[in-house]
Amino acid sequence: MEYLIAFVVGGLICLIGQLLLDFFPITPAHLTSGFVVAGACLDGFGLYDKLIQFAGAGATVPITSFGHSLLHGAMAEAEDHGFIGIAMGIFQLTSAGISSAILFGFIVAVLFKPKG
Repeated sequence: MEYLIAFVVGGLICLIGQLLLDFFPITPAHLTSGFVVAGACLDGFGLYDKLIQFAGAGATVPITSFGHSLLHGAMAEAEDHGFIGIAMGIFQLTSAGISSAILFGFIVAVLFKPKG
């Protein structure tokens, strides 16, 4: 049952994104940024953790989880280290994802001929 719930919740997040792309004049970059902000806002109100408990991977795999991780880490470190903890927390929880994106983007750019 957990797999079904994860599949449905992740699919609903993707469905919302597809509907926004189909019916509003936005680009995929706008949608991605909007989903990151939505995940951060939901985490700020304490709702995203409840969604993760309910949906599991259906809530942690989509891009909304990146916004959740950014804000969650910033808030946790801000409590311990104050204002400087905000930047520390953002990079602490998301550094693996950011580093992977940079590394694989570089590797693909070296192996293939990107068009400008």
